[in-house]
Amino acid sequence: MAQEIYFNDHKQKFTMEHAWLELRYDQKWLGASTTKDKVKSKRRKVDSQTAQSSSSVQDGHGEEAMTRPVGVKAAKGKGKKPVRKQATLEEEEKERMELKNIWEIKQADFANKQTLNKQKLLDSLVTKTEPLTELESALKIKLITEFLV
Repeated sequence: MAQEIYFNDHKQKFTMEHAWLELRYDQKWLGASTTKDKVKSKRRKVDSQTAQSSSSVQDGHGEEAMTRPVGVKAAKGKGKKPVRKQATLEEEEKERMELKNIWEIKQADFANKQTLNKQKLLDSLVTKTEPLTELESALKIKLITEFLV
């Protein structure tokens, strides 16, 4: 029946039967399969009873309106939104100060490690029993002057 209507309207045979069989009960396309006599026009006729409020006008189908599923792009957009709300300015400032304090502590720790390594190197040069090479003696003098200044 439907294929005959399509042929009469479009003058060609309906070639997407396999797709229609898959999609005809899909929620998005259920509204398209209703017959034309059940669907009312979207335009309202002006009656003598225009005193009715627009809130009392019901949907054209007479049954509950079916909600359409979320589209692919809308679902992706929803998935990419941040889960939590934006932090307030005070919270951001507090986090920034905490990170700044951590950074300062790490820098001080790194400087302490460097001086400790230099002290160990100087100790190893001072305690060395055999004669020092030119490079070792120059390094020893440099480290001693650094610690004294």
